[in-house]
Amino acid sequence: MFKSLISEYIQIFIGILLASIGLKAFLLPNGFLDGGVTGIAILINSNFDINISWVLIALSVPFLVLAFFSISKTMVIKSIIAIVTLAIMIEFETFETITDDKLLISIFGGLFLGLGIGITVKNGAVLDGTEILAIYINNRFGISIGRVILLFNFVLFSITAIIASKEVAMYSILTFLVTAKITDLTIEGFEDFIGVMIVSSKSTMIKQEIVEQIGAGMTIYKGVNGFGNSGKIEDFEVIHTVINRMEISKINRLINHIDPNAFIMEYDVNRIKGGILKRYLGPKTDTN
Repeated sequence: MFKSLISEYIQIFIGILLASIGLKAFLLPNGFLDGGVTGIAILINSNFDINISWVLIALSVPFLVLAFFSISKTMVIKSIIAIVTLAIMIEFETFETITDDKLLISIFGGLFLGLGIGITVKNGAVLDGTEILAIYINNRFGISIGRVILLFNFVLFSITAIIASKEVAMYSILTFLVTAKITDLTIEGFEDFIGVMIVSSKSTMIKQEIVEQIGAGMTIYKGVNGFGNSGKIEDFEVIHTVINRMEISKINRLINHIDPNAFIMEYDVNRIKGGILKRYLGPKTDTN
């Protein structure tokens, strides 16, 4: 338990370091914004010359109080440590300007910031209070987290276009999009999985080929009644498997070769734990 906790805090520190590099080496010297509380802090700093570290901490306090009473006290403690450490690093870190290219600044600033936020969130802390607000509103009013964050940042970037410039607002939107995507990839991983359900009169052959050609595990459901182009069918099998998105064409070719009339349903899978995702079954598994 203690080792796990130490590991979490080490990873949070790495996340903070990456986020601070994104801010100090790319975004802050050029007045570019990210979304959320960090973006508001940058906007206030660039227009009123108020110390960004103090602004970041001050703006985070209401969100942390909200999280303390509505979400998780443990998350609040980790987040306080993370936000204060980020503020200190922003205050004392010094980096040389790496590039003057605005496009590269937006992309790489968003890349480092997204990696930092993703690693931090994965270990139970947040660097931005917007996520806390979004979770609270979702729990209270049922509005999706994504919509709350999108609305919040729409208002922020609109204000940026008025106060700063339209160009800064557009580059800031690009930074936000890169940050959001990299954050998702860091939290969820780079492998993208697809769930596949198959109904076929030749299910036995399809199951065998999935095992031999793709090496994926599967669950077989017993169908009682069904209706389709061929009319009513009874006592059939439904194959359910999860594969990497890169293999979707391969499994479709495999099924089409065996049964062109098979019914196939594909859907995105957000999170997987346990099971056999990428492993050959049968005799090959026992070679060691």
